[in-house]
Amino acid sequence: MGGAHLAGDDAVSGVDAPCDGEVERRDVGKMEHGCEHYRRRCKIVAPCCNQVFPCRHCHNEATASGDRHTICRQDVEKVICLLCDAEQPVSQVCVSCGVNMGQYYCDICKFYDDDTEKGQYHCYDCGICRVGGKENFFHCVKCGSCYSVQLLDHHQCVENSMKQNCPICYEYLFDSLQGTRVLNCGHTMHLQCFEEMVGHNKYTCPICSKTALDMTHQWEVLDQEIEATIMPPVYRYKIWVLCNDCNKVSEVNFHVIGHKCSHCNSYNTRSTSRPADSSGSSSPTDSSDNNL
Repeated sequence: MGGAHLAGDDAVSGVDAPCDGEVERRDVGKMEHGCEHYRRRCKIVAPCCNQVFPCRHCHNEATASGDRHTICRQDVEKVICLLCDAEQPVSQVCVSCGVNMGQYYCDICKFYDDDTEKGQYHCYDCGICRVGGKENFFHCVKCGSCYSVQLLDHHQCVENSMKQNCPICYEYLFDSLQGTRVLNCGHTMHLQCFEEMVGHNKYTCPICSKTALDMTHQWEVLDQEIEATIMPPVYRYKIWVLCNDCNKVSEVNFHVIGHKCSHCNSYNTRSTSRPADSSGSSSPTDSSDNNL
């Protein structure tokens, strides 16, 4: 379950509804033009370098290996119709041939897209267009982004959690084209990055180390393994562990398989030190032992 990703409310031009002939003309070339990012019937003139590109992502990728700079979507002022090659100020309908240069058009983001099945909408709080259908998302003011309605009142808020880089691939999350996953702790990452992380048997948040999945079954398995594995007498002593999930300290029996938090029953713990014995000595501190 995660946040909405990049693509407003449908922009309204303020003109009268077109007749059937105008509708047919405006649909000419629909879904036949565009780039790997969007289906659209225009190219943009980059305001920063005055070069022509299919979209701002194409521009940003082309400049990544040289004079690296990015386009602010709201700064685009000119587009070129792909059907008649007319250069013109941004608008939905070509002033020369009368086609819709994008079936979906946002005058705020200067955004065009013919593939309306994405469910594009403009979030005024985010300030950008997103996809997935406005009815399926809500804007969390504290987190600073749109999240699935299934997370409404059911997620841990982290201030501006989406306005960070993905902790795996380091791409900026807020306007990423990829889907995202909101972890139990409230931190966010790309859904694909999350799935790859889990595929490598990593089940904790890369930022705060809290458990990212329901591990109830796995904890029960560890309970059984520990009960079946008796430690030799020399290793029968207690240690202190810090729980990464509840942030509480427990005094537990040392075991090579894992150490269970006595407060929340999580095995996502790390040993800190062995309690001092009657002689005042203790085992060396080891804060790097993460048992999950």
